Amino acid sequence: MAAPVRQASEKTRRAIVEAGLRGFGSKGYAATSTREIAALAETNVASIAYHFGGKEGLRTACAEHVVATLGAVLAADAPEEEATDPALARARLTGLAERMVHFLLLRPEAHAIAGFMIREMAQPSPALDAIYDGLIARLHPRLCRLWAAATGREAESAGVKLAVFGMIGQIVYFHLGRPVVTRRMGWSGIAAPEARAIAAMIAATLRARLDADRGDADRGDPA
Repeated sequence: MAAPVRQASEKTRRAIVEAGLRGFGSKGYAATSTREIAALAETNVASIAYHFGGKEGLRTACAEHVVATLGAVLAADAPEEEATDPALARARLTGLAERMVHFLLLRPEAHAIAGFMIREMAQPSPALDAIYDGLIARLHPRLCRLWAAATGREAESAGVKLAVFGMIGQIVYFHLGRPVVTRRMGWSGIAAPEARAIAAMIAATLRARLDADRGDADRGDPA
């Protein structure tokens, strides 16, 4: 395939995936037709069958796109060696939390990706399995290991697993609750300054929780 043709094909493929994320995320899989997706992508319905084999194949491609996009954002500072020093583990956790905040609040594609994931969690399909296996099953244990290194807790304890979910949930709230947050804060929207303020607050909350867990571990309290 000649380079210009290949580039055009890849551009069309990406446009269809992005349209699928928007459609499936806003209306759900069953309620979104391939005709609607093609219109959003400014292509023809046959392109969906050509690139993905059909609607189900497109949903799988959307899940793979979610995994690749979020994986790249969250693995930006993931060296081959795990952090074992408590201070370094804390720094990596807070850095990762800040990157999650900035992605969810500032990146244009975050809304469609988050909408797609929320729909999949509400109505699980094989696409959720792909997201879990490709992203959650890799990211969450890594965060738990960092939490353990920072606090002295057991990485696979129920307390640490729930603490990591709690950290993620706090971050996700500011994406989902954006209309409420901006109204209460008197903000016209969330741009870089507002995102930095939110990230700083979450980082401070995270450090306080890590300090508390570290103190409990030093006293021998159960996780």
